[in-house]
Amino acid sequence: MEPYWELTFDADGDVDTAQRAQLLSGAERERVTDLLVFAHGWNNEQKDARKLFRRFFTPCQELCGTGVRLGYVGVLWPAIRFPDEPIPDFDPSATPPVPATPPGSPVLDPATRQVLDRAFPDHGATLDRIAELLAERSQVPSRMYEFGRHVRELVSLRETHPARHFGQDTGAGEPAMLTDDAVQVCEVFAAARADTGEPALLGALRERLWDGAHELLRQGSYYAMKRRAGAVGQLGLGPAIGLLAADVPSIRVHLIGHSFGGRLVAYALRGMPADVRAVKSVTLLEGAFSHYTFAERLPHDKFRGGALHGMQHRVDGPLVSCYSHHDDALGKLYPLASKLAGDSTSFLNLWERWGAIGYNGIRAVDGTQRIKLGQKVPAKGCVSIDAASVVRRGGPPSGAHSDICHEELARVVFAAGRIARA
Repeated sequence: MEPYWELTFDADGDVDTAQRAQLLSGAERERVTDLLVFAHGWNNEQKDARKLFRRFFTPCQELCGTGVRLGYVGVLWPAIRFPDEPIPDFDPSATPPVPATPPGSPVLDPATRQVLDRAFPDHGATLDRIAELLAERSQVPSRMYEFGRHVRELVSLRETHPARHFGQDTGAGEPAMLTDDAVQVCEVFAAARADTGEPALLGALRERLWDGAHELLRQGSYYAMKRRAGAVGQLGLGPAIGLLAADVPSIRVHLIGHSFGGRLVAYALRGMPADVRAVKSVTLLEGAFSHYTFAERLPHDKFRGGALHGMQHRVDGPLVSCYSHHDDALGKLYPLASKLAGDSTSFLNLWERWGAIGYNGIRAVDGTQRIKLGQKVPAKGCVSIDAASVVRRGGPPSGAHSDICHEELARVVFAAGRIARA
């Protein structure tokens, strides 16, 4: 995997300028023809992200043909993953062990608390109280309402924060999970967890509610990461690509993103200078953002479009979404977490309105083509690829969401980018 560079961004989208300079000078010095830029999704450790990059990129050098000089970039940004979500084929040492949490014991285990402390460094007192409430598992409704208030406090941003307005892909407003009745929200999340195959405490009412409360904490934290991904992409990666294109005009850039990293690279398109044509393909792997993000008009609101409508035209090639119905994180939990406050959508139609691009591909974009994995990838436009034949392994609660390291998916990147094959 050489030559390899990294671009590290903070939560506001500010890049490590020394790393950026190394990429700009190195890509020209190494005469890179095609640069593969991979943004990880939810993640706790940089070593885990590097392991993901290495595993995904491993088959690439053998795939490329004569005259192709590949370069690799790993995009590192501050995201989190709850430690109870398995990653297929990863060494168990890559993730902290999670102690068992029998009914009545504290739910916020040490590994998860450590992750949350890193993600929300100025909210120690709030996390202390969240941990106390989860351990107490009180039947008093006011405790549940207090819990919901603290989760909202945890993920809120000040009015002037640059990432504040990057949370929504199809409309303005906060998710209903942060504003609706906390008891009802936790009941719904508890039922959704049971539907993914994760043990849900369905006996006593208080156990069911606090099982859902733990899921509210997870999804609230992930909403903060989703918002952050948009800011890092638009304010950080997009401008960096613009500088790269100016310094190395002949370079062909291929953006790859997993989960929220897919959202990051998609928002990078909006952050690039409008005249940049260096991006030859975008490949989204189980993208954790709305399937209507690129729509010019929303099916349920003809006066509004997706946040990135038209941005696919900044790609000098196809924008590809690889999706899988084995992804429980996106198919069952994401729609519940994305529903906006005030929306009247019934639970029967929830997926249609608030579904994820990584669960059933790109929606409501004219000309989008839908193909199976292994079929010829069109050279232009939006493409949805059913990758369920390989993206299929993983346990509760996220299912196959992280099952992305397959040569078949690396081949999609090559086909989408029209990179000469061996």
